[in-house]
Amino acid sequence: MNLPNKITVTRIILSIITLIFLVLPWYQFGVVFPIYTFVGKVVVDSKYIIAGVLFIIASATDFLDGHIARSRNMVTDFGKVMDAIADKILVNGVLIILAYNGFISILVPIIIIVRDTFVDSIKMVSGNKGKVVAASILGKAKTICMMLGVSLMLFYNLPFELIHFPLADILIVTACLLSVISGCQYYFNAKDLLFQDK
Repeated sequence: MNLPNKITVTRIILSIITLIFLVLPWYQFGVVFPIYTFVGKVVVDSKYIIAGVLFIIASATDFLDGHIARSRNMVTDFGKVMDAIADKILVNGVLIILAYNGFISILVPIIIIVRDTFVDSIKMVSGNKGKVVAASILGKAKTICMMLGVSLMLFYNLPFELIHFPLADILIVTACLLSVISGCQYYFNAKDLLFQDK
């Protein structure tokens, strides 16, 4: 297993740890996370701050493994598959938890998961017909906006919340819009191939 693949596997492990950390009923183990108030306005549960740090570290490895794989010509089929799985475990898992806890609308994970399923299906059909569907610029922009938005959401949109600027919400909504647009782009770029008999 080469270095980029090891980093990808590490991201999967970090993602699972982050999700378990967020859903674990810590109070049943007698663990209480400190709650802080900033400028008398923003109440912050430190559990989400810790999860935010884990999320940022895991997100950073997403860019690191890809950069190393491309720059050192170490791209593998295993890496491509596991990289996609790692992204979905991390981002989609955290989005579901944030929606369940009332941080974001339930529509956000629904849109993202449906879009990912749709695009992955297009890639699978195209791959079976011998054509590789490359990642679009809009898709990459969606990923960046979503990771930044989720990171900020876990940090309670600080410091922007102190000036009542909802940057986290803006980034997540932008990511959803880019998700839909890039999904349509994937479809129109591959529709002739999708409807071929062979």
